[in-house]
Amino acid sequence: MTRLFGTDGVRGVANEELTPELAYQLGRAGAHVLTGGATRPRILVCRDTRISGGMLEAALAAGIASAGADAVLLGVLPTPGCAILVQRMHADAGVMISASHNPVADNGIKFFSSTGYKLPDHVEDEIERNLHGDGLPRPTGPDVGRIYQDPSAAEAYGDFLIEEAGSALDGMHIAVDCAHGAACQVVPRVFHTLGARLDMVCSAPDGVNINHQCGSTQPETILQFRHQTGAQVGITYDGDADRVLMVDEQGDLVDGDAILAICARQYMERGELRGSKVAATVYSNGGLQRCLEDMGAGLEVTKAGDRYVLEAMQNQQLVLGGEQSGHIIFLDHSTTGDGILTSLKVLQAMVETGQPLCQLRRILTVYPQQLVNVKVRTKMGWDTNVFVQNAIKAAENRLAPQGRIFVRPSGTEPLIRVMAEHPREGQAREAAAMTADCIKQQLG
Repeated sequence: MTRLFGTDGVRGVANEELTPELAYQLGRAGAHVLTGGATRPRILVCRDTRISGGMLEAALAAGIASAGADAVLLGVLPTPGCAILVQRMHADAGVMISASHNPVADNGIKFFSSTGYKLPDHVEDEIERNLHGDGLPRPTGPDVGRIYQDPSAAEAYGDFLIEEAGSALDGMHIAVDCAHGAACQVVPRVFHTLGARLDMVCSAPDGVNINHQCGSTQPETILQFRHQTGAQVGITYDGDADRVLMVDEQGDLVDGDAILAICARQYMERGELRGSKVAATVYSNGGLQRCLEDMGAGLEVTKAGDRYVLEAMQNQQLVLGGEQSGHIIFLDHSTTGDGILTSLKVLQAMVETGQPLCQLRRILTVYPQQLVNVKVRTKMGWDTNVFVQNAIKAAENRLAPQGRIFVRPSGTEPLIRVMAEHPREGQAREAAAMTADCIKQQLG
């Protein structure tokens, strides 16, 4: 049987796969598992701007109240805002309704514990086991949970960001793409309070335009908008603002790897990079490791996914980690990736060093990468096929010691993805082509 919870909560097409009925069941089961029988527990409920959010919010809140917990509706708020406010409001749990950077038809539900962290697998499994449980409590009379709104949430989260900014942004000209998403309400107050001159685009959500031709998965929009406005910096968030990409004044994109390098140097100079190490996934560019080594730090490489980055950070007590996509975790400030906080930390580095972003980003020399998607009849057996494995080994030898090759099946398509990386682009291209050709012959 397929597990309901994926790598980032429960996802699906809203009203088709992620139905109101399922949201109600998740509310009941989640409240039962996460509140531990507490008297009048409170669960915060947040959502992004997509049209299905209100429908799922109503169903989820009904399920929470049916289990005897109070559902506190915070309205539209970035995912990291939900995590922060669970802690600050001393709530028993939090729920975020969002499909992040996905199209508007999708939505998702993810839970946070009372500590503000996403749930470990075994807790999600317990919620799933209780999903259809007829034995769950059904309180009556005064013991039924209440549903009420708290309109102060966006301001409270904004206060947190202003506190964490570290530096005023007096007069700095910033262009921001909010992806018509959850950042729209928070960003203006935060940046104006810090003294920035702000130009915004894609900041008028109508329920269906979230992530549409904008946001961090469509950086062309911020690249063009920054050029039009002449801003010093461009910033683009995704629909729930847990990731960010930036653009320097020369019009070059600054991804998560560059952001990690910039912030790691700031931490190193302050003596605050615990363990002298940064956590990042296998998709991070090889230049990041060389950059960190040059500054006297190391790189902890994890599987793809922010949950594995966080796991490594917690296990090794690290303070900085993230993904090339711009999902960056500052564990001494927040429990999950926070796009707005991340952008503020980069801007703080600009203020403290007096250097423009184009200069700060030069700390990272990006290795050329070649990605080839090989269409196959079946993804089964690629990792045990002798010819394929020999081809991968030959590519590894060809690229060593400075480069690498990374092969994995697509999670959603009949493809095997081959990525080769080396300081010499031609060498990476040849290794990727040879490996892809062998996979095509064997499995195509």
